[in-house]
Amino acid sequence: MQIDLRSDTVTKPTNGMIEAMMTAKLGDDVYAEDPSVNALEARVATMFGKPKALFFPSGTMANQTAIKLHTQPGEQLVCDAYSHVYNYEGGGVSFNSGVSCKLVDGHRGMMTAAQVEAAINPPDFYHSPLTSLVSLENTTNKGGGACWDYQEILKIKSVCDSHKLGLHLDGARLWNALISKSETPQQYGDVFDTISVCFSKGLGAPVGSVLVGNENLMNKALRIRKMLGGGMRQVGLLAAAASYALDHQYDRLKEDHQKAKEIAEVLNQLEAVSSVEPVETNIVIFKLSSNNSQDLFLNNLKSHNVLLSDMGGGKLRMVTHLDYTDAMHTNLLEILSKA
Repeated sequence: MQIDLRSDTVTKPTNGMIEAMMTAKLGDDVYAEDPSVNALEARVATMFGKPKALFFPSGTMANQTAIKLHTQPGEQLVCDAYSHVYNYEGGGVSFNSGVSCKLVDGHRGMMTAAQVEAAINPPDFYHSPLTSLVSLENTTNKGGGACWDYQEILKIKSVCDSHKLGLHLDGARLWNALISKSETPQQYGDVFDTISVCFSKGLGAPVGSVLVGNENLMNKALRIRKMLGGGMRQVGLLAAAASYALDHQYDRLKEDHQKAKEIAEVLNQLEAVSSVEPVETNIVIFKLSSNNSQDLFLNNLKSHNVLLSDMGGGKLRMVTHLDYTDAMHTNLLEILSKA
């Protein structure tokens, strides 16, 4: 039995999801005639209290579109040094938008409002790039699935308003944060100008993200998606999977969170493990005590067909998900306890 904990993107569609995909009503989405896509976009827009939403093939494309909506070439966005838009989107910020990043050393991928304000370049100092956008990520991938304090987000919003900056949320795993913190999509829609949410991570859909935003921005999003190659045809097959995920696979995210916390508890008891990041959602990031320990530990997991991710810098990552079953979980805890 293989236990794949590299990411929550490795899941396969459930039988119910496949049935929903096979029976989806389809049309040509480039002509805005796919009823399944239109229904998903309207649903997600309503959830966040935003006037418009647009379906994308990937979260990276949704984020890159948002950045382009908010900025002009030569400008700068402020983000945490752990941000996905900086570390894991292939340099798209500079390639697609001609924008640079002002990196902030926050805590586990989360900045304070004071740090954001300090990172903003004076608008009348033409030697430095004009700051035009602040981008946050919730939950933080590189920060171990950490969830933002909503009150701090409100403070950052106030800073953005006072400096006339856009505010974007990379919400690839926002669903996990909402479950963990008992928060609502509407709360985030009230604060952010644009939000991207992903369906192919914890929710278990095969493909798809949605970008929601204010109307003045989203009117331009369709053109940018086309420029980036995101125009799609009978994509209702995928929109139906996302809708099914919201209906049937949203509340169960708390099961992933509980399993991740139990994995962390076992790891904390092992001599080979030097530290484990606090676990709030479905990501467990930990370090081993020495190179020798790492070799023994990883070889042991490999011999039991357990897959995990090496994040570099001595950090290892496990991510729980829909296809990580109770039986796998029991087996893994036993394997770890004997490591």
